[in-house]
Amino acid sequence: MTVTATSVDESDQLEPKAAPGSRLARLVRLVPAAVAALSGVLLYVSFPPRTLWWLALPAFACFGWVLRGRGWKAGLGLGYLFGLGFLLPLLVWTGVEVGPGPWIALVAVEAIFVALVGAAITAVSKLPAWPLWAAALWIASEAVRARVPFHGFPWGKIAFGQADGVFLPLAAVGGTPVLGFAVVLCGFGLYEAVRLTLESRQTRVVRRSAATVALLSVAVPVVGALAARGLVSDKAEDGTTTVAVIQGNVPRAGLEFNAQRRAVLDYHVMETLRLAAKVKAGKVAKPDVVLWPENSSDVDPFADAQAYTDIDEAAKAIGAPISVGGVVDRDGKLYNEQILWDPVKGPTDTYDKRQIQPFGEYLPMRSLLGAINKNWTTMVRQDFSRGTKPGVFTMNGAKIGLVTCYEAAFDWAVRSEVTDGAQLISVPSNNATFDRSEMTYQQLAMSRVRAVEHSRTVTVPVTSGVSAIIMPDGRITQKTGMFVADSLVQKVPLRSSETPATKLGILPEMALVLIAAGGLGWAVAAGVRGRRAGDA
Repeated sequence: MTVTATSVDESDQLEPKAAPGSRLARLVRLVPAAVAALSGVLLYVSFPPRTLWWLALPAFACFGWVLRGRGWKAGLGLGYLFGLGFLLPLLVWTGVEVGPGPWIALVAVEAIFVALVGAAITAVSKLPAWPLWAAALWIASEAVRARVPFHGFPWGKIAFGQADGVFLPLAAVGGTPVLGFAVVLCGFGLYEAVRLTLESRQTRVVRRSAATVALLSVAVPVVGALAARGLVSDKAEDGTTTVAVIQGNVPRAGLEFNAQRRAVLDYHVMETLRLAAKVKAGKVAKPDVVLWPENSSDVDPFADAQAYTDIDEAAKAIGAPISVGGVVDRDGKLYNEQILWDPVKGPTDTYDKRQIQPFGEYLPMRSLLGAINKNWTTMVRQDFSRGTKPGVFTMNGAKIGLVTCYEAAFDWAVRSEVTDGAQLISVPSNNATFDRSEMTYQQLAMSRVRAVEHSRTVTVPVTSGVSAIIMPDGRITQKTGMFVADSLVQKVPLRSSETPATKLGILPEMALVLIAAGGLGWAVAAGVRGRRAGDA
């Protein structure tokens, strides 16, 4: 079959008509732009803390409508509007501490990826089975966005909005790429099914092959998700361990920087001592493992004798090893570090955060930014250094994989802990900077997806909340409030089997990128053949 680019804007079939040059005609021309932006907002609404995961389907259905049959320049603009509608509200928390400038700049850059995929989708929309190529292109754009610039920013992956959805089991099949692909494919397939239904009513002709593709695009992801439920289990394979998640809280205001750091450490020590008192009184079970959040000791315990003594006191009181989130200066380099603190031996192991946050833990292009505005370099006075090895602590016989805060958004960072032997994953985080924004709920949803992806219990100790305990099937069994001191204690299953997603690693994402490249190559070649035929 020879496929040529059509000169007819097929999306016009569903748009109202008006006389050229009239006011109504001008308004009609604005309809696709408005729909693109509002579809992006609809996609945002599907994300946590709301549980409206299914809104992602009509969001992509509408996006497919505004893109199908248009030229690449229109796709570029419409894609950018869709990206702005989605990312502006999703990432508003990035400006809580530093103001709207960095937030808007981040969104402006990230929306470029959505614009490019919009242009690419217009090209493949002229192909048979276009929902398949279009969905693969979206996942390919997510793959690029997770790697560049500055080592990537995967926040807003479609998979991270599906923690409450029927598609979630697909995370165990092929990780976030397969889960996201299923959602996007279903959304585009939904639009194609509606379009073909309306077309058949007008023409009285049913295009069976196109209709079959549309129905499969909707049905296969749903059936696949139902079939994948067998991969999801919360049964213990290697026994159980009793974990304690400590949320010490942070002082809200009124202290200078060093006093703030000291207070945060004191709060986590005090909450651990309170838990020890409850254990002694028989009110709660004695934990085997105690998990503190990221930045629970920004006072370096290797350099500060009082900090060392306080943490040691807490470990001895609770009688269990503690994973302490510290900021450590070693050989002139700064590390965001998890420290394994034994109640008898003291600090015995460390894990240095590998995926550090640009503009938060290090400043890219420091000399250039300093030349433009010296005040910008004060945001991060000293860059953190990157760790190089996975972090799996052996705590009372249980192997705990550490994924520090921002790392939870990166597929490789979580998988490496599981393949290194982790039977349970901990995501120590510090969300206090972002106040009561949606950031903490978005990150909590990521951890729920990771639990299913690798079939592991996931604990989320956070300085100010929301801290939680998540079962391997993605269920939250306990969680705290925000900006309160609290602790969670629970017996949880330990697991060592690997899901297909864990075993396959990056392969499903690579396969989808190749599918996207194949579809785009086909569309370009078809367009060239069409232009040559027209010239002839």
